[in-house]
Amino acid sequence: MEHDSRIYVAGHRGLVGSAILRALENMGYKNLIYRTSAELDLRERDQVQRFFNAQAIDYVFLAAAKVGGIVANNDYPADFIRDNLLIQTNVIDSAYRAGVKKLMFLGSTCIYPKFAPQPLNEESLLTGDLEPTNKPYAIAKIAGINMCQSYNRQYGTRFISVMPTNMYGPNDNFDLKTSHVLPALIRKFHEAKESGAEFVEVWGTGEPRREFLHSDDLAEACLFLMEHYEDSDIINVGVGEDISIKNLAELIKRIVGYEGELRFNHAIADGTPRKLVDVSRINRLGWQAKIPLEEGIKEAYLSFQKEFLTTI
Repeated sequence: MEHDSRIYVAGHRGLVGSAILRALENMGYKNLIYRTSAELDLRERDQVQRFFNAQAIDYVFLAAAKVGGIVANNDYPADFIRDNLLIQTNVIDSAYRAGVKKLMFLGSTCIYPKFAPQPLNEESLLTGDLEPTNKPYAIAKIAGINMCQSYNRQYGTRFISVMPTNMYGPNDNFDLKTSHVLPALIRKFHEAKESGAEFVEVWGTGEPRREFLHSDDLAEACLFLMEHYEDSDIINVGVGEDISIKNLAELIKRIVGYEGELRFNHAIADGTPRKLVDVSRINRLGWQAKIPLEEGIKEAYLSFQKEFLTTI
């Protein structure tokens, strides 16, 4: 990408998109294009086509998606598969028709089978059954991957697909009904500390293990891959280390300064037992994550206090 290239960041207000936008600005890119969902509904084909036709876009970071935690995915499966299929189909097809030079599709490691060998390598895709609680979302993302690969094969496009592990960082979603586990725990422990609550409930048994990548690390990886990766095969982005939900909860509890009890609600499903990604492919290209988990959570907690608490 040249510094005067016209670069569209789809989903610029979200956790991932906002991090990519910050990274591009810090690297000196000037012609950055973005729209709110009120200005451009990516689910509407005609709107998206008109937008691409008018903007002469060179590069696309497709970070726009309907995302949520285990409960949101379980409660709104139709919303998750419909909205994500519409968003990615409209953006990918319009990018091709408008002659975009290169597009990056942001997927998720939930595309891998529930019981795939750990760590999850890229070859595990479509080798087994998906985790039922987020299957509609995962299927939508798998369709996006295949769409990029199919356009590359048929039309000679340069569309790449990146699979980040569990994300956290500034501009995260702290809504307890729709958020992922790490931001949800930050909010729960903060509110329990403020109210003097005797205990904090953690969903599930605490036994599943998860890997967590700071959004600024992902953004750096995305810019790196846009410059250095051309393969149609998917590529993982992660840290290469995981932590149990129980230990994560204890770490966040200590960072927030909450002194009460942890109680695990075994009635709520754990989801996939473990999700650790194999990052050897991206490491061989020359990129590694830099932000330690504890340091990243401290920053995320400060962001929560600064950004989220002022809006409620």
